[in-house]
Amino acid sequence: MKFTTRSRLAIAATAAALVVGLVVGPARADTSLPPPPLVSLTLAQGSLPPTLLTGHGKTLAGSRWGMLMLTRGMTDAYAVDNKFGLGTSTGWHSHPGPSLIFVVAGTVIDYDDSNPHCAPVSYAAGSTIVDIGGSDVHMLRNEGTMPAETIAVQFIPSGQPRKVAEPEPAGCNVR
Repeated sequence: MKFTTRSRLAIAATAAALVVGLVVGPARADTSLPPPPLVSLTLAQGSLPPTLLTGHGKTLAGSRWGMLMLTRGMTDAYAVDNKFGLGTSTGWHSHPGPSLIFVVAGTVIDYDDSNPHCAPVSYAAGSTIVDIGGSDVHMLRNEGTMPAETIAVQFIPSGQPRKVAEPEPAGCNVR
């Protein structure tokens, strides 16, 4: 088989590209750059008067089911969408009231001062995190390989900040 100059150049270019790909390797994210900021969007916000909310029924298996929510005084309620890029965190913080956090995409790691040494707990899409609020200090972080997203429903004493920045708790040593 006879090769023309054009076909020799094409073969040489293809071989060079393969060698570069094998030697240099796949492109990697620059880990020297800080992660992108957390993107938070308040989807809904409202005020609730003192409320007693009860629910009752049966599970699919026929067992009794019930819930109870009681607020004293006015309450500010929020629904917040949080989008986490790779390596993004909420930073250490607390909330003056409880939150229900639904993980809707990816995986987030919860570092909470109620766990010994703030041991990490992983929550994947479809999971729910219950944050008791008050003096509970925690941080959520995306340590995965794809973006993550949570939606939080929060109940805060009226007039209080929704989120309070806190220092890393003693004994946590989370990096």
